[in-house]
Amino acid sequence: MAPSSKRRSGHSRRAQYGLFTGYVLAGIGAIVGALLLGISLWRPATFSGPRTAATDAVAPVGTAGAVARTEGQGLFDSIAGYLAAGSQNAKLKKEVELARIRLKEADAVRSENARLKAILGFRESDTRPVAVARLVGSTASSTRRFAYLGAGSDQGVAVGMPVRSPRGIVGRVLETGSESSRVLLLGDTESVIPVRRAKDEVVAFAEGRGDGRLRIRLINLGINPLKKGDVFVTSGAGGYYRPGIAVAILQEKTIDGGVAAVISDPAATDFVAVEPIWQPAAVAASKTPVEVTVGPEARAE
Repeated sequence: MAPSSKRRSGHSRRAQYGLFTGYVLAGIGAIVGALLLGISLWRPATFSGPRTAATDAVAPVGTAGAVARTEGQGLFDSIAGYLAAGSQNAKLKKEVELARIRLKEADAVRSENARLKAILGFRESDTRPVAVARLVGSTASSTRRFAYLGAGSDQGVAVGMPVRSPRGIVGRVLETGSESSRVLLLGDTESVIPVRRAKDEVVAFAEGRGDGRLRIRLINLGINPLKKGDVFVTSGAGGYYRPGIAVAILQEKTIDGGVAAVISDPAATDFVAVEPIWQPAAVAASKTPVEVTVGPEARAE
């Protein structure tokens, strides 16, 4: 029978030497480890130098690892931020839109407060208004220019009373009902109002043209002293309007006066005040017919 080809390690001298050497080195390592452990427990500061040197040796590797870790986190954050940018932009756009809406609402409230303060100014003035009411509507496409007021005879409104806004004259009452009135606007072709230039005593008549503007006709003809941008106010003549209320601003200059825009645009006017006639006696006198005495000879004829 042929001998087996597999041999145990004990039958090989080289294997025996290798095994013995391994045991010896393991024993020496154990002795050295125990010795070093004992020294470290007995004098801990003995190995501070080698530990420091080892730390310095691996510090660059640790720094590089930390940088790589930080950059990796930043990269992941960037990717996550890019993926979430769409929804964030949509949310921000919605917030900006809402903020703009709130801003417009605040502007509207501020404008409304300004109008209410102007209305309170009506009541605080020397001339107390008969009524303060809203302009219900006005004509804009017809040559006749009327507005409708939400106050009538029940509130004390009478025919001929001036109607004004915080900016200036709007017109005067033409007809009255119990709860409403019709106002003849300055731009109507039948409207004529005595005016003067605000900075001096240049007097004129402001006549409606039917297109929303006024024709300024100077009383004293000659050299036309008017300039574009001149402001005209009520002169007080005629007795309807008290003097000094804004009426129009000159836009064009003509031979005998000019063309002006109404300062108090009824289309942009919300509330108005109805004031009493400034000089009722003068208005009544202008409406009284003149009596003519006829002699006997004329009666005989």
